[in-house]
Amino acid sequence: MQTISNTHPDQLWTHVLARDFNADGQFVYAVKSTGIFCRPSCPSRRPRRELVEFFDSAAQASDAGYRPCRRCVPTARNPQRDKVEAACRYIDNLDARVSLPAVARHVGLSPFHFQRVFKKILGISPRQYQQARRAGKFKSALKNEARITDAIYEAGYGSSSRAYESIPAQLGMTPSTFRSNGRGAVIRYLIFDTHLGKILVAATARGLCSVRFGENDAALVRGLRREFASAVIERDDRNLQPLADEIEQLLRGALDPSRIPLDIRGTAFQQLVWTSLRRIPRGETRSYSEIAQAIGKPRAVRAVAGACARNPVALVIPCHRVVEKSGKLAGYRWGPKRKAALLREEKSSRPAV
Repeated sequence: MQTISNTHPDQLWTHVLARDFNADGQFVYAVKSTGIFCRPSCPSRRPRRELVEFFDSAAQASDAGYRPCRRCVPTARNPQRDKVEAACRYIDNLDARVSLPAVARHVGLSPFHFQRVFKKILGISPRQYQQARRAGKFKSALKNEARITDAIYEAGYGSSSRAYESIPAQLGMTPSTFRSNGRGAVIRYLIFDTHLGKILVAATARGLCSVRFGENDAALVRGLRREFASAVIERDDRNLQPLADEIEQLLRGALDPSRIPLDIRGTAFQQLVWTSLRRIPRGETRSYSEIAQAIGKPRAVRAVAGACARNPVALVIPCHRVVEKSGKLAGYRWGPKRKAALLREEKSSRPAV
């Protein structure tokens, strides 16, 4: 019988035990004693682990002689994910902000139910999704419009005050600073040694803006200066030592990365990908296609790979946990050997279930 090869069965079993809705469509599990296969989120009573095997798809389970569960209907499309994908397409095609009730009505759900389903599948609310999309349009408009005010309205913001409330959180800086490629921004950095090489940690007053691996100090600083060509770059070992300590703890698996404040720039799509990456548990991996599906863009596999390659904060956004569908490591901005070492260490230190 053909079972999934790129994910350890024990990891898949944790999704089944949790009735993980987000794992639906990624695999099915079959019960040898009943001859039935189900979605991971199936509400039926859980069988004993030794009676279960896993398959990549419903078709593979059927070929192996199993029958689909009548309760969770694993051979049917996931209707809730379809609703979310339809909502994303609707939002993407609008030039102005749309209310939660209007989007919910468009996909035929109540606002409360739609909000809960949307956040469960994508990990962000419909409002956050719209904010990310508008920020992406605003960044493009800043490069083309003569005035910042024109760019604000071109991106769909209703007023300048509303835009300035949310834009810095998306750009990582004010619009004028972003337009000038960081001119006037002060970025402080620190470099320290680890068993995987040197790590540069850089931050603005708002939060962490860069984490990069390297072999020597000079090359790391050159890369930082290229990334923030117009910013003021200063070394500050004393004040950044607590942040460096947190990165070291993160490397050992002793810290929750969500505790670290970020000040990073990215397109709306990149931010969706990065948010999804931060939800991958330590010791587990996801394929590029799984991430594309998780953000409601199942055909954007190459774009997901591009977003991973442009991740500005290694470790904090764990792009090293994304692999090819076959299980091969694929590329990594900081080198395949580091990626392999990180995954090996995370898997070995993962608590037993």
